[in-house]
Amino acid sequence: MSREFVPPANSLGAHHGSPVETGAERVSLYSAEFAADPHRAYRDMRDRYGSMVPVELAPGVPATLVIGYHAAVRILHDPAHFPADPRVWQANIPADCPVLPVLEWRPNALRSAGNEHLRYRQANTASINAVDLHALHRTVERIAVPLINSFCAAGTADLVTRYALPLAFEAINAMLGCPPDIGQQVAAATAAVFDGIDAEEGNRMLSEALLRLVELKRAEPGVDITTRLLQHPANLDDAELIHQLVVLYGGIEPLRNLIINSLVLILTDDRFGGHVLGGSLSTRDALDEVLFTDPPMANFSVSYPRQPILIDNVWLPAHQPVVISMAGCNNDPAISAADHSGNRSHLAWGLGPHACPARSPAYLIVQDAIDQLLDALPELQPAVAVEELSWRPGPFHRALAALPVVFPPTPPWDS
Repeated sequence: MSREFVPPANSLGAHHGSPVETGAERVSLYSAEFAADPHRAYRDMRDRYGSMVPVELAPGVPATLVIGYHAAVRILHDPAHFPADPRVWQANIPADCPVLPVLEWRPNALRSAGNEHLRYRQANTASINAVDLHALHRTVERIAVPLINSFCAAGTADLVTRYALPLAFEAINAMLGCPPDIGQQVAAATAAVFDGIDAEEGNRMLSEALLRLVELKRAEPGVDITTRLLQHPANLDDAELIHQLVVLYGGIEPLRNLIINSLVLILTDDRFGGHVLGGSLSTRDALDEVLFTDPPMANFSVSYPRQPILIDNVWLPAHQPVVISMAGCNNDPAISAADHSGNRSHLAWGLGPHACPARSPAYLIVQDAIDQLLDALPELQPAVAVEELSWRPGPFHRALAALPVVFPPTPPWDS
């Protein structure tokens, strides 16, 4: 059971067992070593710390990483003790901190609590639930075919830059009704924010581009998520509209990673490769396996306890990030099984009031993207051994820098 702790006068506000007060060495989630083999790191964390791990999200930015499945479920369903509003925390974080643009407060459902969260959440879910999935299927095909045609005759490609990234970007643009010129600015800004490279400038560019989109949709409404947000009874103002769109465009990163991580599994794991292409296992089975083992956002669902709180015999400090490790929790020996086919009890989409509202469109986009590619290039193979692939460092994502593949040169499809 979790319970609140009100520290007595002159107390440090923590109990023996806190990841701060024990002096335990913090695990770096942003290092290249962690990115190269996070599963070994999670096993080592579990052996050393149990379910609550002292980590750093960036140099000098402490947090607690939750790698116990049952503890994570309790936290995700307890927004009263674990609110997602980071404003107290970020007051002491320098403006150039590389993770600040990802974690800082914004007036949207991801970074708010209470009635504010409910208002934003209702606007988002209503706007996303109105997406026509049949039309989206056709949209993904329309996007995928010319992308495949751009490299199919070459016999080689990097599927991150040539396929997964532009497909995810264009699919979200289509759902939001965003024209290409604004979308290009959004894509560059989003990459800067997630990779922590000039993240402060990326944040500014993102707000500027999304304001242009809001102004366009106010003048020219369409059948898209942006227009529905504008017209929702929540009466969101321009700043609020921009920040709902920030979260939606944040979907580029997990969509890209889920496409690529699933393709790695299909192309390199005998349990899936031949079976998926042969038809005995579906692409959806491969997605479910990846969502368990290598979810695209490996560590996320961040909250900030209002007071020190005891979870699994560890005192978590007030106003310090508590990060759910979807990858660590999904692979918790307490719940993990060898076969994940058809099992969707993973935490990749989150749980509770902050669970991802775009699950259905995301599944469709990724599944269609993979099916289109494998239908067009059924003899696709990795160009290098899986252990030679390079994973991008970063505390939140599980993302390959590149996925080079080879295949017999193939004539373009008729689009």
